Amino acid sequence: MDCARLWLGLLMPAVVALDFSYHHQPEMEAFLKNVAQNYSSITHLHSIGKSVQGRNLWVLVVGRSPKEHRIGIPEFKYVANMHGDEAVGRELLLHLIEYLVTRDGRDPEITNLISSTRIHIMPSMNPDGFEAVVKPDCFYNEGRDNSNLYDLNRNFPDAFEFNNVPRQPETMAVMKWLTTETFVLSANLHGGALVASYPFDNGVPATGTLYSRSLTPDDDVFQYLANTYASRNPEMKRNSCRIKTGFSSGIINGYSWYPLKGGMQDYNYIWAQCFEITLELSCCKYPRKEKLPSFWKDNKDSLIEYIKQVHIGVKGQVFDQNKTPLSNVTVEVQDRKHICPYRTNKFGEYYLLLLPGSYVIEVTVPGHDPHLTEVTIPPKSQNFSALKKDILLPFRGQLNHISESNPLCPRIPLYSELQGHSAATKPSLFLFLVTLFLILFK
Repeated sequence: MDCARLWLGLLMPAVVALDFSYHHQPEMEAFLKNVAQNYSSITHLHSIGKSVQGRNLWVLVVGRSPKEHRIGIPEFKYVANMHGDEAVGRELLLHLIEYLVTRDGRDPEITNLISSTRIHIMPSMNPDGFEAVVKPDCFYNEGRDNSNLYDLNRNFPDAFEFNNVPRQPETMAVMKWLTTETFVLSANLHGGALVASYPFDNGVPATGTLYSRSLTPDDDVFQYLANTYASRNPEMKRNSCRIKTGFSSGIINGYSWYPLKGGMQDYNYIWAQCFEITLELSCCKYPRKEKLPSFWKDNKDSLIEYIKQVHIGVKGQVFDQNKTPLSNVTVEVQDRKHICPYRTNKFGEYYLLLLPGSYVIEVTVPGHDPHLTEVTIPPKSQNFSALKKDILLPFRGQLNHISESNPLCPRIPLYSELQGHSAATKPSLFLFLVTLFLILFK
């Protein structure tokens, strides 16, 4: 860490101290604007749209260049308050913002994280739901849905069956937002249980539903990501909620818990090329504010450590022989293809989250044979950076027009035609202990 930066950090203005209470829309906006003003060199505040009732869906970006894309800097996001009555995640993300900006230049780990990552934080995806809660309680109330009475975590396109519900303004705003950035890793925050749930939430026999689970091609990575969060949260790790579940060490496959259609984490993984898990952070959906300090204590290390995982695996750019970056080129590991192929962004960049090991990366350009590259991921990420591997294709010219003839995947049930089951899926006992009570509160 350079001494000048540490000294500069000591001179930076302090953000208005955030108390441990519930912050409604005016208070939350005031806090975010204060942060953006006092830490303008590392933050950028913007709205990605409005709720049904016209409330802004605010996103604060934390990073060394918060307003612009930087080659090789992965995009990470946290989204809280999917359901308006799940208030803990909203407050935790506000405290996370305060923690990050006030430690930049003081704490080497946080300073490096901010320098190597663009962190997008949306404290409230459903502000109307939060404001609709008149009498907070631990269980179901009117704040779960948006103002049009739709559950936003059932409102996204589904890869397994048609989801014909009307798309809500909040959902459409998030879907559009996902097309503007190359998000690599994310999590959405809920309440009502203590567990890290990972995709898929829905499924077909080809993904393992005959065995009461639904596995992605990257199941090893997803289990690792969920464990990374849960293992650092003592309450989540031991499942301290007084309910019987099939949770093991604080993690579970979403479909194995219970199937749902139109979930956000599946949409992110399939259509946005972003690995997302769902974090259920409190047994009580709207606990007393006196409990908030303990929630922050239990989740702080997990929140930070999870962000770091955006730097696992391999990243790089794909070029032609003229050293021109190639957009919309398919880049995937040979034995873990995605049903909606993962492609390079407009800068020719690709990001593949992988655990340590040896892999063969297959780059596919229409009209050419696949180009294969072997990589070995080291046991530990290298100083907040995935393994860097640029790929130079043995082609010349006419490749910069790939995007025009090779459109992105349509938003239809892509898995609906698949039959059979994956050889990678393993039998497990069906979780009959999951009750309708739990289903209502995910």
